[in-house]
Amino acid sequence: MRETGYNREAAVDYARRWAMGRNPAYYDFERIGGDCTNFASQCIFAGAGTMNYTPVMGWYYRSSADRTASWTGVEYLYNFLTANRSVGPYGYLVPRSQAMPGDIVQLGDREGRFYHSPVITAVRPTILVAAHTFDALDRPLDSYLYDAARFIRIAGVRTW
Repeated sequence: MRETGYNREAAVDYARRWAMGRNPAYYDFERIGGDCTNFASQCIFAGAGTMNYTPVMGWYYRSSADRTASWTGVEYLYNFLTANRSVGPYGYLVPRSQAMPGDIVQLGDREGRFYHSPVITAVRPTILVAAHTFDALDRPLDSYLYDAARFIRIAGVRTW
C-alpha cells in the first residue's frame, strides 16, 4: 500500500461545482434522510480518487442500493475516516483553528449526536462551507445553529 496526498483543491472545486445542484452520477438522498454526507463523500472522493470497497466497513458508492453506510451517514463517515488503516482517505480530529479547505466539519446537538456534514470551502478568518440538504455555497459556519462541531482533517489517501 502506498500513501498519496489528498487534493484539497479538487475537493473544493467539486464542492463549488455541485453545492447548488446535483451530480446525476449520484442518487439524491435529500427526501429520505438528507444528502449532506453523500455530498461530503463526493467532495472527498474528488480529492482522494480512491474508494474503499470493503463490504460494510469500507467507504464506497456504486449506486443508491450498493454503497456503504459511511458514504451517506454522518457518524459512519466519521468512524470510517478516523479509523481507516486501509485503502482510501483517512483523517483525524483537529481544533477549529487548524481547519483547512477540503476538510469536513460535522455539526451536532448538546447530547453529542452529530447530524450534518458540511465541506469547508474557505478559511478567511471565518470558515465558509458548502453543503447539501439545505443547499449552501460559501455559507459562514457561524450562521448555523449547533451545539457541537468537530473538524475532520483529511490527512491523506492510501492506494494499492
